[in-house]
Amino acid sequence: MPKDAAVEEFARLVRALKARDGRSYEALGRRLSVSASTLHRYCSGATVPEEFAVVDRLALLCGADEEERRALEAAWSRADRTRRPPVPEPDAEPEPGPGPRPAPEPEAEPAPDPEPASEPEHEPELAPVHARAPGLPSGRRRSRWGWVGVVCGTLAVVGTVTLGAVLLPGKTEERAAEPPAPLTWTVASHIWKNGCGHTYLVDRTPPPPPEAADARSWAAARGAVDGGETMVRVSVQGKGAAAVVLQALHVRVVERGAPLPWAAYRMDDGCGGAVTPRRFEVDLDRPRPVARALAGYDASGEEGRTLPAVSFPYVVSAAEPEELLVSAGTAGCDCRWYLELEWSSEGRRGTVRIGDEDGAPFRTSASKGRPVYGYDSVGRAWITGESSGQSG
Repeated sequence: MPKDAAVEEFARLVRALKARDGRSYEALGRRLSVSASTLHRYCSGATVPEEFAVVDRLALLCGADEEERRALEAAWSRADRTRRPPVPEPDAEPEPGPGPRPAPEPEAEPAPDPEPASEPEHEPELAPVHARAPGLPSGRRRSRWGWVGVVCGTLAVVGTVTLGAVLLPGKTEERAAEPPAPLTWTVASHIWKNGCGHTYLVDRTPPPPPEAADARSWAAARGAVDGGETMVRVSVQGKGAAAVVLQALHVRVVERGAPLPWAAYRMDDGCGGAVTPRRFEVDLDRPRPVARALAGYDASGEEGRTLPAVSFPYVVSAAEPEELLVSAGTAGCDCRWYLELEWSSEGRRGTVRIGDEDGAPFRTSASKGRPVYGYDSVGRAWITGESSGQSG
């Protein structure tokens, strides 16, 4: 493919991704940690990125699938080769032509067998000149004992270091500890859908439903567990001015059990909202749950509009936080789980584990088939789903 055609094909694919996302060069550039002018040069074909990583992040940010990313990488490789000078092939060395044969070396005459040497007469062994103090080992024994001393000394040093590591574990771990992650986060794990809709599983009849703001203390006092769905809001920001790239969000289920045999209590009589926020949805019943980006919907205006899903990577700093909303559901387990957030910044990479406000794993139990109760605010009592018109 000609040079200009390869670069133009790559630029066309980048422009298509940018047009699909709909955001400005400046907004996309902030998420990619590049300037708006640099991103514009990529789209116009004036510049080809030095590395594919920044283009791959753009593809993920704009929702490209695996096949589109492979095609984009192939186009980048072709465009990248056009800006590198061809490597000259080394000249082949000429093969040596036929030349005069070297004269054969004369064969050496066999040397005569040496005459057998006469055996020397045994002379009496003389006593050593130096004197040896009584009680000390001989020279050969002193050498042997010297090696024993070296080995014992080495073992003593190793034993001392090992003993120090056992007796002083705090100092050893302190020296080997990795520097802390360059980001911080806060968690809200008792989020109600649309601010009013939620279900708790409780093993005994609870008092009336709380306000949404008091849900955490109400649930903790009664040992209530999220029924069917848990919504988590994670607010992430960097600790300094350096950008921190959030690469991926994973879900780790640490314990699975049979669903709790408790009754389900609904915190509302049915409610709806004008805005369905974009979020990450997790199916806890899968063997390896993943956080899947979902679009939202805003019906507050005269015409509803879709809020496009935003996939990783995200870029955060101390001045630019980011908020992640996660909705995790189950229909068949009592699951305890964590979120694991991958990050990279200034040549470092790492993963932070995110639990609830106390650092414990989130907990969600299926509520399907359980007795469902709603609260009758007139009669001031919990009534069954059949009486209230609700069902599980």
